[in-house]
Amino acid sequence: MSPALSYRPSPGSIPTQPGVYRFRDRHGRVIYVGKAKNLRARLSSYFQDIGNLHQRTATMVTTATSVEWTVVKTEVEALQLEYSWIKEYDPRFNVKYRDDKSYPWLAVTVGEEFPRVMVGRGAKRRGTRYFGPYSHAWAIRETVDILLRVFPMRSCSNGVFKRSGQIGRPCLLGYIDKCAAPCVGNISAEDHRAIVDDFCDFMAGRTKPFMKRIEQQMFAASEALDFEKAARLRDDLGAMQKALEKQAVVFSDGSDADVIALAEDPLEVAVQVFYVRGGRIRGQRGWVADRTDDGDTSSLVEDFLLQLYAGVAPEDARDAVPREILVPELPSEATTYEQLLSDLRGSRVEIRVPQRGDKRALQETVQRNAKESLALHKTKRASDLTTRNRALAEIAEALELDEAPLRIECYDVSNLQGTEVVASMVVFEDGLARKGEYRRFVIRGVSGQDDVASMHEVITRRFRRLLDEQARSELRPGDGESGPMLVDPDTGRPRKFAYAPGLVVVDGGPPQVAAAKRALDELGIDDIPVCGLAKRLEEVWLPDQEDPVILPRTSEGLYLLQRVRDEAHRFAITHHRNRRSKSMVESVLDGVPGLGEVRRKTLLRHFGSLRKLRAATVEEIAVVPGIGPRTAAAIKEALAGEDEAQKASS
Repeated sequence: MSPALSYRPSPGSIPTQPGVYRFRDRHGRVIYVGKAKNLRARLSSYFQDIGNLHQRTATMVTTATSVEWTVVKTEVEALQLEYSWIKEYDPRFNVKYRDDKSYPWLAVTVGEEFPRVMVGRGAKRRGTRYFGPYSHAWAIRETVDILLRVFPMRSCSNGVFKRSGQIGRPCLLGYIDKCAAPCVGNISAEDHRAIVDDFCDFMAGRTKPFMKRIEQQMFAASEALDFEKAARLRDDLGAMQKALEKQAVVFSDGSDADVIALAEDPLEVAVQVFYVRGGRIRGQRGWVADRTDDGDTSSLVEDFLLQLYAGVAPEDARDAVPREILVPELPSEATTYEQLLSDLRGSRVEIRVPQRGDKRALQETVQRNAKESLALHKTKRASDLTTRNRALAEIAEALELDEAPLRIECYDVSNLQGTEVVASMVVFEDGLARKGEYRRFVIRGVSGQDDVASMHEVITRRFRRLLDEQARSELRPGDGESGPMLVDPDTGRPRKFAYAPGLVVVDGGPPQVAAAKRALDELGIDDIPVCGLAKRLEEVWLPDQEDPVILPRTSEGLYLLQRVRDEAHRFAITHHRNRRSKSMVESVLDGVPGLGEVRRKTLLRHFGSLRKLRAATVEEIAVVPGIGPRTAAAIKEALAGEDEAQKASS
C-alpha cells in the first residue's frame, strides 16, 4: 500500500463544508496548511495515484503521516484561519514569498508623545505608521529633507532629543527651522501632533486639500501686506511641489491601488508590487518564492494576496489595503478575498484585472519589473562559482557520469504547424552560457510536424561535423602529442564543432531522448551521455530507462538544467520568428516587378519585420537603397492588396 494511503481518512468521515486542513509528518510537525470550500473534495485529490500528482505535492503526501481538519462557517473564516496557521507553524511545503532585497520604509513613530520621522528597514513595529516601501533610501531621505521645512516635526533620535532637553538648546535642525524643537518646549505636544498629522496626510496622498489651504493662506497674507509670511508660504508650496515631482503621476483619476504582477517559471516565481496613492507611485516592493506545486497563476495570486494583506494590523489597514488591487489574473475565489479585505479595511475593496488605459499600462510596467527581478535573481544565483560547481557535481551524481559535465549542449526544435522548422544549439561551459558557441539549424529533411525526426536530424548534423572536424585536425605523426587539434593553426581560433560536450540535453521526454541516442549510435559515438528535460514535471529522462530521474526541486543541478533548456527554447523561438517574418515578406512581395531577392532582404534588414514595413509610407520605403519611388508605390500596393485579402478571408 502506498504510504499516502495508509493514513487516508475514509471518504465518509470528511465533511463537505468549508475548512482548513493540516498535514503532519511522523514527528508531529505541520508540513502543509491549506483551505477548501469543500474539504472532502479537496482532501480526496491528495490521495489519488501518486504518479498523477505534482512532484512536490507527491513528496508532501508521502512525507506526511496524518491529516486533520477544522470546519468553519464561511470561506472568509477559512482564509483567516489558514493565514494564522501558516504564521504559527511555518510549514515547509507552503509557498513562502521572501523579499528579494531589503526595502527602506518611511516611518513615523505616532505612538510616542513627540513622534519622529525616520527612514529604516526590516520588520514593522507597533505604534509606528509606515509609508512605502521605496526603492532607494537616499531618495526618500531627500524628500523628507525637503518636507521638513513645511512640516517641522522631530526627526532626531531619542538620545539627541533627550540631550537637547537636558542642555536647554535645540540641535541644528531647530536653528534652521526644520524642526519645531519640542525638546526645549518651543512647541506643545498638541501642536507638534498637528504637524505630524499634516505630514502623514501629505505622505498618504491627501495633498490637494493641503496645498490648496497653503495657497489660500499665501494669498491672504499677500492681501494683508504680510509679504514675509507670503514668501515663506510660497517657498513651502514650492517645496511640496518639488517633493511631489519625485513621485510619478500614473493614474489621472488620482485613485489608490496596489498593482501586482508575477513572472514565473517551473521552479520559481517573482512578484512585484507598485503602491499607488493619490494617483502617484509611492513605493515598490519585490518578492521571490520557490514553486511548491504546478498551480496556475490564479493560485499564486491567491497565496500572495493572503500573505501580503492578511497580517496587516487593524490600525494600519486603511493605509495598507487600498480600494483597488490590480492583479494579472483573478483568483478563483475573488469574491471571498474581496470580502476578507473589505472587512479588514472597513470599506469596499475591489480585485480586478485592468484591461485598458493607464492602469493597464502600469500593470505592464510592473510585469517588466517582475521579469527583470526574476532574471536578476537567476543571474546572481548562476554567477556564484561555488553554486555552479555544486550544480555540475549534482548532475554528474544524478546521471551517474564519470566526471562533471563542464561543457553542456542543449537542443530544442521550434515550428508552427510543421512550417519553418528550426532547431537551436546552446552551450554552457562551467555553468555559464557561451553565446559565441550557439548554433542555429534549419530542418530540411523532415516534412510536417515531427519533433522526434527533427531532433534526430539536428543531432546527426552536429556530431557528423564533430567527426569531420576531428578527422581533419588529427595531429601529424611525430608531433609527440596525441588527440585532435582543436585550434585552427592558420587562424589560431577554435574549430567551430571540434569540441565534444560532456553532456547532451534535449528539450523533451523519452521520444526525443531516444532519437538523439539513436543518432549518436548511428555515427558510432558511444562516449557522450544524453538526457532530456521534460517541461511538465521537470523530469530528467535517460535513454533506455522506463522511469525518469527525479532531482529535488531545490537542487542546483535541476536549476542549471532548467536554465540551459530555457535558453535553448528562447534561442529556437527567436530564430523561428525571424525566419517566419522573412518568409512572409518574401511571399507578399514575390510578385512586385523589379523586386528580387537582394532587394527583399534589404527591405527586411531596414524595417526589421513585415509589421513595420506595412506601417511605413511610400516615402519611407523609397529611401531604402535600391528602392525608388515607383518600386515603393508597387510595394505599398502589394501590401494593401494582401491586407484586403486577409480581411476577406476572415
